[in-house]
Amino acid sequence: MQDLVIRDADVVDGSGGPSYRADVVVDDGRIVAIVREAAAAGCQRPSAMRELDAEGLVLSPGFIDMHAHSDLALLRDPDHSAKAAQGVTLEVLGQDGLSYAPVDDRTLAGVRRAIAGWNGHGDDVDFDWRSVGEYLDRLDRGVDGRGIAVNAAYLLPQGTVRALAVGWEDRAATPRELERMRRLAAEGMEQGAVGMSSGLTYPPGMYAGDAELTELCRVVASYGGYFCAHHRSYGAGTLDAYADMVEVARNSGCPLHLAHATLNFGLNEGRAPRLLSLLDEASAAGVDLTLDTYPYTSGCTTLAALLPSWAADGGPDALLARLADDATAARIRHELEVVGSDGCHGVPVDWDTVEISGVTAAHLADHVGRTVRESADLRGEAPWTTARRLLVEDRPAPTILQHVGHEENVRAIMRHRAHTGGSDGILHGAKPHPRAYGTFPHYLGHYVREAGVLSLEECVAHLTSRPAARLRLPDRGLVREGHRADLVLFDPRTVAAGSSHAAPRTLPTGIPHVLIDGRFVIEDGRRTDILAGRAIRRSPV
Repeated sequence: MQDLVIRDADVVDGSGGPSYRADVVVDDGRIVAIVREAAAAGCQRPSAMRELDAEGLVLSPGFIDMHAHSDLALLRDPDHSAKAAQGVTLEVLGQDGLSYAPVDDRTLAGVRRAIAGWNGHGDDVDFDWRSVGEYLDRLDRGVDGRGIAVNAAYLLPQGTVRALAVGWEDRAATPRELERMRRLAAEGMEQGAVGMSSGLTYPPGMYAGDAELTELCRVVASYGGYFCAHHRSYGAGTLDAYADMVEVARNSGCPLHLAHATLNFGLNEGRAPRLLSLLDEASAAGVDLTLDTYPYTSGCTTLAALLPSWAADGGPDALLARLADDATAARIRHELEVVGSDGCHGVPVDWDTVEISGVTAAHLADHVGRTVRESADLRGEAPWTTARRLLVEDRPAPTILQHVGHEENVRAIMRHRAHTGGSDGILHGAKPHPRAYGTFPHYLGHYVREAGVLSLEECVAHLTSRPAARLRLPDRGLVREGHRADLVLFDPRTVAAGSSHAAPRTLPTGIPHVLIDGRFVIEDGRRTDILAGRAIRRSPV
């Protein structure tokens, strides 16, 4: 007797092809039989120890979040409904060039401070790993040795590698340091990383030149991995910045995946066709290229990320010392507000668009939910004065939303054949971006059902088989016999994101069942206590 039969489901199998009605049989964590039009054919229907009536529900592969920031959340939060309730069965961690492996004690301390705005300080996590392999082993053990809420793959973070080999200084790597980075990249890939990420607007990764990136990408490519590029600008000069990453991929032979491939700020309104033409030309020339986006116009990062790169030279303590010095702080302000810092993508900051979404210091909590200008006006001071105080007193961890995107760009990019879905979901903070809790149902509810930007079959392919192909996962991303039973059942008439900017932690509706390895992690719309997730390691070349 098999474990489970899902009866009369409308199967959207992830291929992009038409849906069909079927009974789907699951046993020992895999799909073992698919019987199409079983009821109509009048044939002998499969049986199992458990039957689930899926009348009126779509059955699809589990969704793959190609850009997640759950690096610590998976270890501290066994529930993790933020992602499980969306139908996410696999997250890709280690994003934007900064995460927690590989490290030594010194590097770990600096990374924890640098990305406290993304994940908190981590005081509630036992950092009992240092290498990539040890971190993946820690994910396997998860919570009390029982695993984690959803599966997780890991990208080698280029900025962390640079911090470990070079430090936080703004300078070129020496030949010896470059060779050490190459060895670290090889070790990380050998231990199971699926590729390498960059965060080229974040220190210290931003201090690497394209030649250095190319050398590391050659190593990644030799192991069958890909380069997940957060490039040098999403504002002024963004098309050139995208083109630079294409050249790194071309010169290194490394597959390229463009992280949160957006076009933001006023000067990029309506420019998505130019970006897509650039990518089409690169693909036609042989570059293996994919991208991910989130289906929202606002972005999310840290307040410190907006500052000029030179201000962060030397690490977080050096940044705080510069902010404490009035003359240096005035120079930072001029570059930020008048010139347009590289941290703010070459565009002078508009404090009306910068909303504080999270702080770590309790006495700063009343800033959350207000723009920097609104907070400044309440205090009768200039916005820079407020921003500077937040950075210094939160050392320098405030998280922000930036309301600088354009709907027509969002829609055009999500239609592209190389597109995949990624939440870029930062779960930390009192008022996180709604994409953390809503990305995948928002695609299905708003952009499929309401706006008709994508067909249901096409959208599911963007969220399942395309990312699985990029990750080189041969048995995930499709409803196929022999594939892992990572599955989602949702109601196409009601599926919707519950999260909004006003209520960002609200769970979605219309997703009653989610299975990982054939086990229900969401059942009848409620989170079970099952921890079916494990680390997903790179497949051998």
